[in-house]
Amino acid sequence: MRFRVRGWGAGQWVTFGAIAFGSLFLAIGLILTWVSVSYLASGERARGTVVSMEWRSDGGSGKRRANDGPTAYPVVQFTAADGKSRTFEGSTGSNPPAYDLMERVEVLYRADSPGDARINSFTSMWLLPLIFGGIGLLIGGIGVTVAIVRRRRPPRTAQLTKSPAGHPA
Repeated sequence: MRFRVRGWGAGQWVTFGAIAFGSLFLAIGLILTWVSVSYLASGERARGTVVSMEWRSDGGSGKRRANDGPTAYPVVQFTAADGKSRTFEGSTGSNPPAYDLMERVEVLYRADSPGDARINSFTSMWLLPLIFGGIGLLIGGIGVTVAIVRRRRPPRTAQLTKSPAGHPA
């Protein structure tokens, strides 16, 4: 006697989870990309100067690596179009520092909120969109590939054997 297994098995849930997780990360990556593009398209530009470094320890998982240490975030000062001097901390840090003190950088900011500014650099503008989008494409792509392969396979059937008493084993 043969019967078709109905309902979702663990494999289907894992596949669905991978597609959902990948889609979520891809959506976040696309939103972050849109934010970066909007800064580049409509943001005001100004020359800024790295005036100091804000050193922070990661304070995270407690796992120590050989290169662990504090991370330097650049503090940038610039003059907005309204003539006011503004200061902000860069969104990406590194060790060793990516910028030198008194280094000149290009700043992008929104005219309606000059305090919301970014350094116009690859890491500041594109690192997070690439990480989120890349992880989303990778995990979602794996999930979709597994779903397609599973769908092309013939349905799994199980054979029931009857025990001598006439009941399924």
